[in-house]
Amino acid sequence: MAQGKLDLLRYGVRAVVDYALPPRCPGCGEIMPEAGGFCGACWAEMRFLGDPCCTCCGLPLEVEEEEEARQCGACLAEPPPWASARAALAYGPVSSHIAMRLKYGRRTGLARLMAQHMVTRLTPAVLAAQEMAVIIPVPLHRWRLWGRGFNQSALLARHIARITGLAHDPLLLKRSRRTRPLRDLGPREREREVRRAFMLDIAGAKSLNGKAVVLVDDIHTSGATARACIQTLLASGAREVHLLCWARVL
Repeated sequence: MAQGKLDLLRYGVRAVVDYALPPRCPGCGEIMPEAGGFCGACWAEMRFLGDPCCTCCGLPLEVEEEEEARQCGACLAEPPPWASARAALAYGPVSSHIAMRLKYGRRTGLARLMAQHMVTRLTPAVLAAQEMAVIIPVPLHRWRLWGRGFNQSALLARHIARITGLAHDPLLLKRSRRTRPLRDLGPREREREVRRAFMLDIAGAKSLNGKAVVLVDDIHTSGATARACIQTLLASGAREVHLLCWARVL
């Protein structure tokens, strides 16, 4: 009887909340019947990434190939430092708008929804690693963190850890110096800007030894920041690093 009354109370509270603050599409704000869903127009604009793709960088491939041979020309010519790179979506009007709402609009509640889509792109090998895997976000410099109030990659990483049950260490990787925004820089300038911009302390490096790392970021553009982070993690003892993002530029 008590449980029935409690369920009825919860239903009543939810009804009042939904009436006052109705669920909305994360992409455009249209009122939705349930929370967490996208409207038809936004859904049609979103390109979810999946197989077939390059097993290394996650770039979509048009032809299905054998797993061991499924790599794009760029990765075959110059293997990147990550063991795998995956993103939930291709970078586009809706996926970028959601990322910007989280990052600059302070809509931190979007991180959970984004993480739910991101975990679907984790490779089985990472999920099977369990105690030998750790989730780490791309860090912000302390001045930028103080100004924004939060690290969007850290929010995503926290939710991914909760969903998967994998270990999570948001403070292991640090920015050793402040860098300029990369959006207006060319590829070579980006590489130079983030070179040696990340570090781990001695204790952190010991805890990382031999582990697989899931490096979490919101947007994968040129990969300069991810490369700099991954090179630091590998040099500090990580066995391999898997990059996981909300969206990537194709």
